[in-house]
Amino acid sequence: MPPPAKKPAQKKKPLPLLPDFRFEIEEGAPARLVCGVDEAGRGPLAGPVVAAAVIIDLTRCPEGLNDSKKLDAARRADLLAELADCAEIGVGIASVEEIDEINILHATMLAMTRAVASLPRAPHIALIDGNRCPPSLACASRAVIGGDALARSIAAASIVAKVTRDRMMAALAETHPGYGFEKHMGYSTPEHFDALSRLGPCAIHRRSFAPVRKMLSPGLEEGLDLVSGESVNLLIQKAY
Repeated sequence: MPPPAKKPAQKKKPLPLLPDFRFEIEEGAPARLVCGVDEAGRGPLAGPVVAAAVIIDLTRCPEGLNDSKKLDAARRADLLAELADCAEIGVGIASVEEIDEINILHATMLAMTRAVASLPRAPHIALIDGNRCPPSLACASRAVIGGDALARSIAAASIVAKVTRDRMMAALAETHPGYGFEKHMGYSTPEHFDALSRLGPCAIHRRSFAPVRKMLSPGLEEGLDLVSGESVNLLIQKAY
């Protein structure tokens, strides 16, 4: 009898690549201070938008830093604790009122500006997750599309922003019970929409966001009004 045919060897799946220090080194780290910046909370119907800026010590970086969306809550919390011991961290927040006044895009830029300004030391350059940079940063900046999966300092910022905002929403759930903010963090889940239909919007809902706006004023057209960059810059100046 002929020998049994060998099964073809299965190819091993390549391990997912983790963020590295390529962008930080390109910008002169560690001789120059390079911070990564990211935000959490652009999409929810409720709560603030939170941004973080992080300067990492290249010689003492926690293992496993990655885009916060690829990590579970426990791992994010552990990494935040490690980062607190070996990195410089700044956090910036834009309130629900500011989101409704200047729209979520400009409020995100405002939160990022505040995060960089709150760092213990002023960075030489900020690596910003996304395709645009805040216009009023006190340092140079560079946009990195998909940066939270590419640059370790941006990944670190994504973790800080996400954990900080989640903890804020859990605290807000105690003062605004019934909406489930501690579970969905204000995002557009069926549970959240059900609570909105039963209880109506509360003080931390974003009235400029279409689902909330429509519930409050059914006759209004969809869409958000934009404000000028000059108005945003004036708001940033007043906030400081």
